[in-house]
Amino acid sequence: MTALHKQVEKHESHAEVDLNPVYAREKSCEIPRFKLADHGVLPRTALQIVRDELILDGNARLNLATFVTTWMEPEADELMAECSQKNMIDKDEYPQTAELEKRCVNILGHLWHAPGGEATGCSTTGSSEACMLGGMALLWRWRARRKAAGQDIARPNLVMGTNVQVCWEKFCQYWDVEPKYVPLEPGQYHLDAERAVAACDENTIGVVVIVGSTMDGSYEPVAKVSSLLDKVQEQKGIDVPIHVDGASGGFVAPFLQPDLEWDFRVPRVASINTSGHKYGLVYPGVGWVIWRNERALPEDLIFRVNYLGGDMPTFALNFSRPGAQVAAQYYNFLRLGFSGYQQIQQACQDIAVHLSGEIAKMGPFELISEGRDLPVFAFKVKDNFKGFTVYDISDRLRMRGWQVPAYTFPENLQDMAVLRIVVRNGFSMDLANLLLDDIRTQLTALEHLRPNTDLPPEIQAQRQSFAH
Repeated sequence: MTALHKQVEKHESHAEVDLNPVYAREKSCEIPRFKLADHGVLPRTALQIVRDELILDGNARLNLATFVTTWMEPEADELMAECSQKNMIDKDEYPQTAELEKRCVNILGHLWHAPGGEATGCSTTGSSEACMLGGMALLWRWRARRKAAGQDIARPNLVMGTNVQVCWEKFCQYWDVEPKYVPLEPGQYHLDAERAVAACDENTIGVVVIVGSTMDGSYEPVAKVSSLLDKVQEQKGIDVPIHVDGASGGFVAPFLQPDLEWDFRVPRVASINTSGHKYGLVYPGVGWVIWRNERALPEDLIFRVNYLGGDMPTFALNFSRPGAQVAAQYYNFLRLGFSGYQQIQQACQDIAVHLSGEIAKMGPFELISEGRDLPVFAFKVKDNFKGFTVYDISDRLRMRGWQVPAYTFPENLQDMAVLRIVVRNGFSMDLANLLLDDIRTQLTALEHLRPNTDLPPEIQAQRQSFAH
């Protein structure tokens, strides 16, 4: 998700970098931050200026808010550096990088039980683009069916829970699709199958079912939604496909819950997306989307480019991007195999369950989830406890370097504020126990402090927001 930025005016404070001679390379001078200087500086000086500012960033290894990979092996780092200058869109210039992408698509197709080797797919910049492509295919297929039947195509809708990632809201806004949100309820923190299917009608292009909700790490019931949609088709003749948003779960469920039917084993699943840069264990910049077969991906969405004198079909919203992440994804597939991924994801889940269990014993907290689906769990301060809020805990932990987000749930549960912890590869049991020690320390400290309940409304609003 890219932020929008405004141009800075001349009177903006800190508009210049004061370059002093502490590194004994150049004369003291001031370099503008927001426009090009008249002259450049030495490479080591430029490097040091940028590094000095980046010191203020949080420690990525202590970031328990993000699902995104923050550690890879040195060999993977080396491979990515070697491939960073390769442009994924130049299939004819970098044919072997395109071949690695093809192999990754095939590996994921097999992992997700695509029938008969018919799956088709591609890499993307991340799950957000992959969701957009999956949504477009649903929309185009719905339009084609309606046109063929001589029916109106003016009011498409998409059914999903209010806990969806913001990319689905963007899809509906950008492609003029009505979002039909199924609200969450107390004790029901992800999509309810019955209410989702009840919201479907002849204008529904599909149902988005999440395998690994960002809110609490839980899996939504793909097979149950599919079964209920089968009954709708029998009774009303309405055929509604499913898109599985497996941004995180697509790289967890096959290894930790192999018997769970959420993927192409469910006949109504038309497409699945995942993030290679989450539990796929690659640094940011790669996602994947796979369709059950070529029939699930409308031909008029595909562009064809010349590929070594042959035909290379492409489907993307972005154009140029580095091939490094695709090479790193293939590296992980070779390096780890099925058992390696299984061991890593199991270790993450063991740590998550250990953390959630110990936090539940502390007294003030109530678990929303335990980390038994994704290695992710959420917890809140008990309703009858008035000593402090989840925001106080989050702020106190940040003082120690831990980034543990506090946020409210979506509409219908907006009065429920939680903390969420994401356990990823590289977060060890030792670090988990250090985190538990710090939580206990901060609980003791907060017992002697006045709770921060009288903050101005604008500050309260900032504390309650969190980008998933």
